[in-house]
Amino acid sequence: MESSDIIKAQLMDERDLDRTLDRMARQIVETFAIDNLGSVNVGLIGMQLRGVYIASRLKAKIAAVEGIDIPLGVLDATMYRDDFRLRLKQPVVRETNIEFDISERHLVLIDDVLFTGRTTRAALDALMDMGRPASVKFLVIIDRGLRELPIRADFVGQKVPTFQGEEIRVRLREIDDREGVWLVERNQKEESA
Repeated sequence: MESSDIIKAQLMDERDLDRTLDRMARQIVETFAIDNLGSVNVGLIGMQLRGVYIASRLKAKIAAVEGIDIPLGVLDATMYRDDFRLRLKQPVVRETNIEFDISERHLVLIDDVLFTGRTTRAALDALMDMGRPASVKFLVIIDRGLRELPIRADFVGQKVPTFQGEEIRVRLREIDDREGVWLVERNQKEESA
């Protein structure tokens, strides 16, 4: 967390997050009728940054239970965002690496938090430039509401309605100093200083 954040609640600890990912892995298997015979035409696409690690964990959980290796891709939709040129700071552009053909494949697009829907729309635009998937399902750990676009998640870990000034912080051990999900309030005094 940032030093100026006010923690309002811890929504998930490490065990809660792991249980949520177990459930979501089972939902993916059931949705696409994945079986251990390898008759799978599914791919996982992790959105930079935390969606990549969530997707990797889901891939491992599905492999452990079903014994199959679902292809995993990494997507950065930064350049597809509608506010790209409006930002004062240059955004960090990260790697996109999808080494399998997405055409006619059922994809699960994975991110940590769904808020306005703008990042998801940008990701869909980026995917459509790469091919024509059979379908795209969307998975998020937290759906915080307050949508600006008609985007919804197909797989949701938890719905957490938020107010203006509140944020959801998902932290993962692969890149952060802790593991879990928190509802925080930005310190408005320090932001305006």
